Amino acid sequence: MTIYLSENIKRLRLEKELTQETISEFLGVTSQSVSNWETGVSHS
Repeated sequence: MTIYLSENIKRLRLEKELTQETISEFLGVTSQSVSNWETGVSHS
């Protein structure tokens, strides 16, 4: 069984009924960053 960080981020955010915007403000990143984390997109 493989568990991906991106899936966990999204699952936990939804369980807590938080938006990507709320998470991004708390962490001091853009909401696009949170979206990228949840989809597994990485920019090098």
